[in-house]
Amino acid sequence: MGCMTDQPARWSQATVYPDMWADPDDDPRNNEGPGPEGEPATLHDFLTGYRMTLRMKCEGLDPEQLARRSVPPSTMSLLGLVRHLAEVERDWRNWIVDGDPLPKLYGERDADFDGAVAEQAVVDAAYRDLEREQAATDAALARHPDLSERVGKDRIAVRELMLHRVEEYARHCGHADLLRECVDGRVGQ
Repeated sequence: MGCMTDQPARWSQATVYPDMWADPDDDPRNNEGPGPEGEPATLHDFLTGYRMTLRMKCEGLDPEQLARRSVPPSTMSLLGLVRHLAEVERDWRNWIVDGDPLPKLYGERDADFDGAVAEQAVVDAAYRDLEREQAATDAALARHPDLSERVGKDRIAVRELMLHRVEEYARHCGHADLLRECVDGRVGQ
C-alpha cells in the first residue's frame, strides 16, 4: 500500500513528452522558421517567451490557488509573482529616466507578495497592472534602440536592462514551476 500524502500527484497535459508542460505542437512558445535577427530582437524574443511561460504556469487556477503560498515560510505565490513582476517592470522605468521615480504600485516592501490575496478582483488587477507596466517599459526601452546607450541617472546600458529583464523573468519562471507543482502537481518545461 502506498503512503498517504497531502501533496498533489505529478502530472502534465503533454502526451508526446510526459515531462513537458504542453505538447510541442500545442505550445504557443514554439514558432516555425528561423529565430530573430540581431541582438535586440533576440533579447525581446526570450523576454516574450518567459512572459508567456509565466502566464501558462498560472493558467486554469482559481484565485485561492494563485494566492497559495506553497513553500512556507515564504510569502511567494503565483499571484505574488505576477504582482512582483508588474512592480519590477515599473521600477526598471525608473532606471531609464533621469527624473523623479515612479511610485510603487503596491506600497511598502514585499507588499506585492503580502497583498496577493485570494480575491478575483486582486487577480484581475494584477494582470492588468502587469500588462500595463510591461507595455510602458517596452515603449520606454523602444526609444533607445542602441543597446550600448547609457540611460538614466546611473548611466546604465540599455543592454544591461534588457538582460536583467530576461534574467528576472527566467528566475521567476523557475519559481513558478515549483509553485505550480505544489498547487496541483502539474510539471513540465
